[in-house]
Amino acid sequence: MKYKSTLSENKVMLKQTLTTLALVAAFGVAGTAAAATDAYVTNGTNVNAENPEGVVKNGKGECWQTGSWSAAKVVKGCPGWVEPVAAKPVETKPAPAPAPAPQPVVTTKKFVLKSDVLFDFNKATLKPEGKDALDKLVEEIKGMAGTKDGSAIVVGHTDRLGSDKYNQALSERRANTVRDYLIAKGAPADKMTVEGRGESQPVTGDTCNKIKARAKLIECLQADRRVEIEVKGTQEIVEQK
Repeated sequence: MKYKSTLSENKVMLKQTLTTLALVAAFGVAGTAAAATDAYVTNGTNVNAENPEGVVKNGKGECWQTGSWSAAKVVKGCPGWVEPVAAKPVETKPAPAPAPAPQPVVTTKKFVLKSDVLFDFNKATLKPEGKDALDKLVEEIKGMAGTKDGSAIVVGHTDRLGSDKYNQALSERRANTVRDYLIAKGAPADKMTVEGRGESQPVTGDTCNKIKARAKLIECLQADRRVEIEVKGTQEIVEQK
């Protein structure tokens, strides 16, 4: 009985196979047109997501191979197929932003000279020691190496003795005297400006208010009598490579 059952099953499978081959023969032209593989018998009506090549299969789900079949030609939906692993995208890091160009640095130096060193009291003519002081100042300014587009402002100040009008004029005369001397020493005239601020910006405050004797008061107010020179220049920063 077991033998007869097996024989019967084989007949059924043979019948299914013959039926499949008949269908292949009927649709062979269409299948060949749609097929992208020559390793299997294909049929365009079999095409789906799991069998994209439309391979014809028997009742056991086995793919019908052609004489061109080889293991290298296995397609999706047939035994031996291995789903390819998608390559991971190569992570590319953005190139680092270029370092900003170094910005030029503005160099400022302020020099304060006592008017009593430069001038006699109530005068605007340079004393010999005043010229010596300005000569040293010129050398110090020259020492500001690496600067360009330089400029300087000379500001004269007086103490509070005398009228506002007189002190304003005296401060301007002293500032001009200093500027002219610096120009004579090589400073560019078009880069030099002067201001006179008279007695408007004292630095002694009220420390001398109780002094009555004129000589003592003149001595106490000495710090207010001054000439300020402010020099500015742009210093280029050289980028190290």
